[in-house]
Amino acid sequence: MFVIAGLMLVMLLAALDQTIVSTALPTIVGELGGLNHLSWVVTSYLLAVTIGTPLYGKLGDMYGRRRVIQGALVIFLIGSMLCGLANGMTELIAFRAIQGIGGGGLMVSAQAGIGDVVSPRERGRFMGLFGAVFGIASIGGPLIGGCLTTHLSWRWIFYVNVPRGLAALVVLSLTFPKAKLQAKRAIDYAGTALLAVGLSSIVLLTTLGGTTYDWGSIQIIGLGVIGVLALVLFARVEQRADEPILPPHLFRNKVFVVTSALGFVVGFALFGSLTYLPLFQQVVRGLDPTESGLQMLPLMGGLLIASIGSGQIISRIGRYRIFPILGTAIACIGLYLLSGIDSDIGAGTMALYMAILGFGLGLVMQVLVLAVQNAVSYSELGVATSGATLFRSIGGSMGTAILGAIFANRLATELAAKLPAGSPPSAGSGHIDPAQIQALPDLVRAGYIDAFTSSLTTVFLAASAVVAFAFILAWLIPEKPLRKTVETQGIGEAFASPRPSSSLDEAVRELTVLIGREKTRDLIQQVADRSGLGLSVGETWLMGRMRRGESLDPETLAQKHSIDPARLTTAREGLIAKGLVTVSDESEELTEAGQRELIRLGEARLEVLEGLVDDWSPEADEALKPVLARLSDELAATEVSLKA
Repeated sequence: MFVIAGLMLVMLLAALDQTIVSTALPTIVGELGGLNHLSWVVTSYLLAVTIGTPLYGKLGDMYGRRRVIQGALVIFLIGSMLCGLANGMTELIAFRAIQGIGGGGLMVSAQAGIGDVVSPRERGRFMGLFGAVFGIASIGGPLIGGCLTTHLSWRWIFYVNVPRGLAALVVLSLTFPKAKLQAKRAIDYAGTALLAVGLSSIVLLTTLGGTTYDWGSIQIIGLGVIGVLALVLFARVEQRADEPILPPHLFRNKVFVVTSALGFVVGFALFGSLTYLPLFQQVVRGLDPTESGLQMLPLMGGLLIASIGSGQIISRIGRYRIFPILGTAIACIGLYLLSGIDSDIGAGTMALYMAILGFGLGLVMQVLVLAVQNAVSYSELGVATSGATLFRSIGGSMGTAILGAIFANRLATELAAKLPAGSPPSAGSGHIDPAQIQALPDLVRAGYIDAFTSSLTTVFLAASAVVAFAFILAWLIPEKPLRKTVETQGIGEAFASPRPSSSLDEAVRELTVLIGREKTRDLIQQVADRSGLGLSVGETWLMGRMRRGESLDPETLAQKHSIDPARLTTAREGLIAKGLVTVSDESEELTEAGQRELIRLGEARLEVLEGLVDDWSPEADEALKPVLARLSDELAATEVSLKA
């Protein structure tokens, strides 16, 4: 539990920093300036997380999860401290990127670490807890950021990470198991570097074009050329890489292509909204950061309700295509309504518009990874899942930057047209501290707010057009029968939590949902029935203990596993009576018949697990064989209730 608590704290740290900055942005820009580059405070973190995510899972396999998660945590804490000490917007953006490099490792390693310390019957439950942490962080981030900014300083949204991070570092250092086996993995360094260069160049182009540099300037043209070349080279490198970040053959899968495009749009709309809605609340409506954080709750609440509700419905009806169609339509309506807001809008109307947007996004998010996992072979499960999540993260990075560029360019034009002659220089500068705006002369303030509102409504109108395109794409998703192993994963899926790219990890994650704690006894009963040996659940479980070399002494087992010793005694006597176990000098040994039956029980366990993946073809999906063998071993070793 100490290890899990430490991992959950690590997840909370990284997840919070995706959204905690949004409500502090007006105050940050008011102090540091740089309105034109406001979006980069969010984008640099998201982009660094996106680029770093594919590497950390493989590094954990090679060097041990403990070492990698400690390294990521140290990088994250250094980045947090530097962000709090930043004296300019350029410094803050650079330090946010450092923080993001660590943050991506924390989210991936924390989830992968569950498998190192939790048995299959418990794993599904803990995955749900981690998903809840991600959801709570996404909802609470704007509110916490607003409270800290209002009552302390915007710098404390970064400083607050330090004591929590140090606590997590100490807990994990003392309790997290050291690596026992180190796998050989091929890391796609060239692909990672080219993807980073390509995405960064395009984001810089959209951010700097038309503001810092003219669109026809050598700098902007150069960024465009570098970005295109890097992405073209990335595509070529991926064709030759042993373990590519994005295997090219995935793009021949229609479901992957469509859901990746949808994921890009969802990330685009979600993070763009989270970045610019607090600006409207503070600058136009005059709310403080805490109040603007509270105003974000309808959006996040709608997203949460829709994602959980749609997941429950999908699990019952086995159909998913209708949800992204409805979700993109509703999200498009929500963004279009937000494009019509003005300074006179009421709090209730604003909350309704944001709830509509959140509800629409929630209906889409739940389906994207589910559809991909349902459409690829088990051997491609890992790269397909991480690829779908990668596009969603890229969408968040690109969306924030592109919408930021639209906002900055439109604001410059609107301010030049609407500010009266003789306005203070600060009114047209990059300093937009809401308190300073409220102190402007009435005529100047009215012109500034009018210009600001027009700029933001353009942002939401552009976003609604992008989501309208996603609505068309949603109709292209094929409806396929759901596999037994594919289930909706709750809040974790809804908030696009990054994943390692191992197919083994993904298959284990899916299968363990089906052999969770509440189902373990039923599975062992199925094993007993399939073996044809006439064993009870208790006798089958004791044979698993014998396989692990444990003593069958009822008192010892009862104390170790919290089981009624009388039931253990009955099961032990049953094995002796069937001639499977002999007892001598207070020790037990398997007879020849017992050894044969132990082998048969192992075969039965594998048959039961194979029955859970009824569409599995051993010839086509060799990668699943070791997964099932591993789960069979863990199922034999797991505890089970013998009360019934």
